[in-house]
Amino acid sequence: MDGLGFTLAIGALKAFAFVYDIITFPVYILFQRPWKVRALSRRSKAEIVAIERDQKNTDFSIDVEGTDKPQKSKSKAKAIEISKDTRSITWKSRDEPQKIHVEIVRENINTMARMMEHVAKKYANKRCLGTREIKGEEDEVQPNGRVFKKYNMGNYTWKTYAEVNVLATNFGRGVRELGNMPRENVVIFAETRAEWMIAAHGLFKQSIPVVTIYATLGDEAIAHGINETGVTTVVTSYDLMPKFKKILAMTPKVKTLIYMEDQLKSLDNNGYGEQVTIHKFSEVLKLGSTSQLGNTMPSPDDVAIIMYTSGSTGVPKGVILVHNNLIATMKAFCDNTVIYDDDCLIGFLPLAHVFELLVESVCLCAGVSIGYSSALTMIDTSSKIKKGTKGDASVLKPSVMTAVPLILDRISKGIQEKVGKSNHFSKVLFNFALEYKQTWTRRGYCTPLLDKIVFSKVRQLLGGRVRYVLSGGAPLSPDTHEQIQLCLCVKVVQGYGLTETTSCATIMDAHDMICGRVGHPTTSCRIRMVNWEEGNYRVTDKPYPRGEVIVGGANISAGYYKLPGKTNEDFFEEDGMRWFKTGDIAEVQEDGVVKIIDRKKDLVKLQAGEYVSLGKVESELKTCAIIDNICVYGDSSKQYCVALVVPNQSMLVDLAAKRGISEKSFEDLCAIADMEKAVLQELAEHGKKCKLEKFEIPAQVKLVTEVWSPDMGLVTAAFKLKRKDIQERYQHEINRMYAS
Repeated sequence: MDGLGFTLAIGALKAFAFVYDIITFPVYILFQRPWKVRALSRRSKAEIVAIERDQKNTDFSIDVEGTDKPQKSKSKAKAIEISKDTRSITWKSRDEPQKIHVEIVRENINTMARMMEHVAKKYANKRCLGTREIKGEEDEVQPNGRVFKKYNMGNYTWKTYAEVNVLATNFGRGVRELGNMPRENVVIFAETRAEWMIAAHGLFKQSIPVVTIYATLGDEAIAHGINETGVTTVVTSYDLMPKFKKILAMTPKVKTLIYMEDQLKSLDNNGYGEQVTIHKFSEVLKLGSTSQLGNTMPSPDDVAIIMYTSGSTGVPKGVILVHNNLIATMKAFCDNTVIYDDDCLIGFLPLAHVFELLVESVCLCAGVSIGYSSALTMIDTSSKIKKGTKGDASVLKPSVMTAVPLILDRISKGIQEKVGKSNHFSKVLFNFALEYKQTWTRRGYCTPLLDKIVFSKVRQLLGGRVRYVLSGGAPLSPDTHEQIQLCLCVKVVQGYGLTETTSCATIMDAHDMICGRVGHPTTSCRIRMVNWEEGNYRVTDKPYPRGEVIVGGANISAGYYKLPGKTNEDFFEEDGMRWFKTGDIAEVQEDGVVKIIDRKKDLVKLQAGEYVSLGKVESELKTCAIIDNICVYGDSSKQYCVALVVPNQSMLVDLAAKRGISEKSFEDLCAIADMEKAVLQELAEHGKKCKLEKFEIPAQVKLVTEVWSPDMGLVTAAFKLKRKDIQERYQHEINRMYAS
């Protein structure tokens, strides 16, 4: 198509859209009622319940329409007085408990064990946990002659709720038969799979605390968690068993290894030493099925989980979560998540992460089916999927999924990359459709015809049925948030919480149309903003109160395992409520919704006195198409910050071609100074679009060829940067950037 024809075609398309809008507008406004959508989005979602002033150091009741008015909050619910000496403000949710929350209270479900017993009766014959069959492994020759192992996969096989309950009971009894007593810790160190959930609930039924350790941690961190908790029994998987040939030398107390079998391969038991006995998962189930032992049901205050953090700021800490903490979060999530008993969740995030564990637990409460997957087999183009066959999502066709921001960033960039490589007409057509949908969506309308014609192919990436995505683990950039919603035709709900708060603090309202915020306080907790003078964040700031986030409620952990000093530093009791100091900085906007804007540990003061929030800058720059990952570093003795960049390979090759550089490998391109300058220029332009200050944009970059993965120890299992480890690994490169 020549230039004139192309221009005429686009003009005709815009004219058609204009006429279509005029003709269909009355129908859309009648059936979609956008004013109601906008009203639900704007509604006040939280209310202030207490303020604290410096001079009296006590909580005050809300002053309604007081006479002395130094500053008024923008809360739509009540007019309250915030004077200059206010040091903290506390909010609570305005939501009422919903159906499942009420049911949990009515049925006195106060432990995870009671929850499993309840859902097994309520949904006895419904599909519960699904695992995809692996029929075999085949060699697949690539165009370059290399040979890769690919799976020949079948359909999902399912266990019903009643069957899962029986298996859990048998596993718990089997572990008891092997000598593990109630209240003696057991480690689960395995990938996300059905057996993980069965094992955990089996241990809950015997009042055995579950110690969770990320499968991606290094040997020393794994040994630390095992030794600190004094376990003698470890539940792991076939794939992770070889790790114990080294780890057992560092964990003298371990006597029993239980492994979840592989569908194709058998374990070679040699090389593990004589100190341990090794049992298959199926053997423990069989042992439990013939046991005469009964269940030893826990109390609400018994320890359910000792969950080791991902260690983003140092040695992983064991966070103690009692059954009451888990139930509190489940009730809150049930109030704010829109899921139904005919939904299907695809489970692939680590169950050792409290966010995934609680979302899956909420799904069990709602009678939702959970099908398990992994990054190796999830989509049609995953590395273990044979060419021409279906990935897990295409077979399972889930309607609900969980994600962390890095995964959503990669999906977003994948869409951008595919559009960028299409012909000019297709590119303009797609961008026109995206802008058109964005315009009408922000006004409160749906675009069903456009979704079917343009975006249905993009939806097929995840099976074609996904309608609800829960994002947690880190703040999600507004651009990625909106693009995923528009292109995949889904609702992305962002939440905020920490392991110490049982993953529960805030969650987005289902009707909230504004991207980039983490939601309002959940029904199980309260959110308090406290002045952080050092960072110049105060609750008296305009237009919105800002400060450190402190979370209080029944969801707050009992503390850190065997770390009383750190527990006393981060946790406190006040008026019968337990509170946790998060270290995160946020603002509370006029509708009671929280936006994370900084983190204490991520704030760097440059030589000239400017403060740079490293996490905020990284979050914005990650949305640049050429960036796969980035770590910004700031030295307080320097006037600028620098960045280590993991570039997107195909985008870097394209950028090199534009600069006349060709026939170079990815590694060679990363070493070329001219390419570093080109990427730096791309970052600077993108940073300006994101409205970053000049001092926030890195002045030097180093292109890194390694893909940062949890296995390398440079990111956590939730893909959060481990700054200290990255700095140590690349200290020479950082020094070089500052020297130049």
